[in-house]
Amino acid sequence: MSMSSAEAPVNVVCMKWGTLYGPEYANRLYAMVARNLSRPFRFVCFTDDTAGLCSGIETMELPPIRIDPPYQNTPWKKLALYNPTLGNLSGPTLFLDLDVVITGPLDRFFDQPGDYCVIHNWTQPKQINGNTSVFRFEIGAHSDLLDLFHSQPTQHWVDVYRIEQTFLSQQLHRQGRLSYWTEGWCVSFKVHCLPGGWKFPRILLNWFMPARLPDGASVCVFHGRPNPDDALAGKWPGKWYKRLLPARWIADYWHE
Repeated sequence: MSMSSAEAPVNVVCMKWGTLYGPEYANRLYAMVARNLSRPFRFVCFTDDTAGLCSGIETMELPPIRIDPPYQNTPWKKLALYNPTLGNLSGPTLFLDLDVVITGPLDRFFDQPGDYCVIHNWTQPKQINGNTSVFRFEIGAHSDLLDLFHSQPTQHWVDVYRIEQTFLSQQLHRQGRLSYWTEGWCVSFKVHCLPGGWKFPRILLNWFMPARLPDGASVCVFHGRPNPDDALAGKWPGKWYKRLLPARWIADYWHE
């Protein structure tokens, strides 16, 4: 990262808790951001374990949030990002899930106008529903969402919305603050890269045809399974028909 520019740095943040993802995921994410973002930036990992993280990554404790059992280690934890303050961070902030693969330029994610920008969920394109693998927000601008979440037991929101990203999308839409990334910037590995997609019986095409990255994509999202390391190796944990050829192009992007 170069700080020679007088331009104020933007923020890129991720969250890492528990043992599902090791430090190599955060390190690769930082390296991919550095290769694809031309403006000055701060890269912050909110985490409960700083071991193994590279020197370019700033670390901060996970922001406070009250989540009732058994949901403490689910994506509902992302709502902690909407605390009124996050350390000494301020301004526009791009959140990236640890398991995304950055394949193209990121500056446009800061240039696109909007209060809150998120992926329009590919699996529910006709519904008001974002995928929070990649979103941009302003630090402190959405603390009302965390207050609302805290106003009811966690189970209430799970019963109404099932997952955190639906809760966020519906609430932000009601406020007129929700907008979606330009189509094609963020692609789903399962929906857009696999020739047979992820539903039976078309999924059987993946046995014989390799995954391909669509032109113009900046971020490839691995929601659910497989993870990038699985896809790179040609593995897809799950049912017998979930097979794929090694997606070797992942190695071109997903490295330190």
